[in-house]
Amino acid sequence: MEKNPEILCIGSMLWDIIGRSSLEMQAGSDVPGRITRLPGGVAMNIAMTLRRFGLRPALLSVVGNDREGKELINFAKAFDLDLRYLYHSSDLPTDQYMAVEGSNGVIAAVADAHSLEAAGDKILEPLSNGKLGTLAKPFSGLIALDGNLTAELIVEISASALFAFSDLRVAPASPGKVERLLPLLKHKGATFYVNVREAELLCQTEFLSAEAASCGLVERGAHRAVVTNGPQEAVLADIDHCVKAMPPAVVVARLTGAGDTFMAAHIAAELSGLKGKSSLQSALKASSNYVAGKLEN
Repeated sequence: MEKNPEILCIGSMLWDIIGRSSLEMQAGSDVPGRITRLPGGVAMNIAMTLRRFGLRPALLSVVGNDREGKELINFAKAFDLDLRYLYHSSDLPTDQYMAVEGSNGVIAAVADAHSLEAAGDKILEPLSNGKLGTLAKPFSGLIALDGNLTAELIVEISASALFAFSDLRVAPASPGKVERLLPLLKHKGATFYVNVREAELLCQTEFLSAEAASCGLVERGAHRAVVTNGPQEAVLADIDHCVKAMPPAVVVARLTGAGDTFMAAHIAAELSGLKGKSSLQSALKASSNYVAGKLEN
């Protein structure tokens, strides 16, 4: 009999369609490059990175019963991800994401996570039906939660006894969805992984550094905050401590999924026993390798 997983990844599992060019781009640019189709979504990206570190996370998400969904399932099985708790929909298509990247960053992106939003709390049923937990005995392990869930569902999660004892790690899906996460600032065990811009949106304040942003989030109620700032200093802060580290300098080969890789690598570092600055440096090294194109995805 298989044991319950120690790590759950809750959120988006979809196909990424990424157009990349080595040239600088602006709105309206038409340049040569490469277009790839890869498994993605915040929860899926986090799960794949955790698996690379030798961990075996379980996914709580939705996949359609279409060709794209079956291909995604086959890939996840080959990657040895735990899919026992997925919600399989017969009437919802598998979600997808599209982005265009130039040498100067992500130019534009569109996330079609409508099936995840439509599935709603159905993806959370294993946490209450006894498969992973019940109201009387909630899941008490580590949960990586992404901001592609609806604002209404995140409000429910923030007050739910099913999540009360979890080590909750929170990732925004994008700056456009980060404010959905505001209710989770009340969760006594939530660690937020954001960049400076996302911290500004959560706090409705301008920050000049990752240190100021992380301290701002803790003041707003976050148990912990891990804030990145591109090639500049990243900071991990809680009410008692603040540690800083610089990411290694690399030539950028890709950007989509970098934040998810950083978060997963930090989780893996802490589970391996690293703390404070050491865990932050380990995560920055992993995400820098990803951005440089040194990790398969």
